[in-house]
Amino acid sequence: MKSLARRLVLAVPLLWLLAFFVAPFAIVLKLSLSRAAMARPPYEPVFNLSDGFWGLVESARQFTFDSYSLLLSDWLYLDVYVSSLRIAGLATLIALLIGYPLALAMSRAPAHWRPILIVLAIAPFWTSFLVRVYAWIVILKDEGLLNHALLGMGLIAEPLRIFATEGAVLIGLVYAYLPFTVLPIFNALDKQDSALVEAAMDLGATKTSAFWSVTFPLSLPGLYAGALLMFIPAMGEFVIPDLLGGSNDLMIGRLLWAEFFSNRDWPMASAAAIVLLGLLLAPLLLFERAQSREADT
Repeated sequence: MKSLARRLVLAVPLLWLLAFFVAPFAIVLKLSLSRAAMARPPYEPVFNLSDGFWGLVESARQFTFDSYSLLLSDWLYLDVYVSSLRIAGLATLIALLIGYPLALAMSRAPAHWRPILIVLAIAPFWTSFLVRVYAWIVILKDEGLLNHALLGMGLIAEPLRIFATEGAVLIGLVYAYLPFTVLPIFNALDKQDSALVEAAMDLGATKTSAFWSVTFPLSLPGLYAGALLMFIPAMGEFVIPDLLGGSNDLMIGRLLWAEFFSNRDWPMASAAAIVLLGLLLAPLLLFERAQSREADT
């Protein structure tokens, strides 16, 4: 009976992964190996269960890697991937530089203040994501609140061009995903034993050297987790680059939308999505490997 209950408990997450990850991934992979067609659906081959087993095999023989070949040979797509990696990497770095001091301050605040600070950190999520992005449009436009404030204080002579630039995209990404960076770092810092820092200072370390030799190394798992939680969604973001960025600020999310809905090239869009998934799996696997090594030691 216990064995059956254990199997049922394990079956639930496995079925969830099968239904919502493996099956959609298989569909996208199949589309990436198909050919674009002016039909409904806009790809070939289309599997028909009524054709029987050999009919399905014959359809599968029509699979092609043309989309992947074009994806890896066309500099436009390569530039989009490089641009996405650069923008997501910069946004992650900025979020870490802002989020680590915030998390450190939260972890060292009095115990009765910490729940309030955590609530304040996640408070932006109480508002619609789209509304928050539109709010940044109002703030960053040439006639927006920021330029009005700077002009009113006499700090600038003419409006700054921030909206529809890469800087606006970075601001939107950092603002949108900063809590995902702060909370894992705060969790890692909050779990640390303060006696370790006191012991280091008793042995002659200063506050600064104790931080870099004790506090910071012990917080690295939270730092890595926060970086991944920031980098992964930023890499595939569509709404923020589309609303805050300019025509030259191409990212993979905008490319996927254009291929699916404008060009109706579903095989190419699916191939781009598969490559994106491969790029995002690499840091995840490295993080998991580092965590396993740390657990073994």
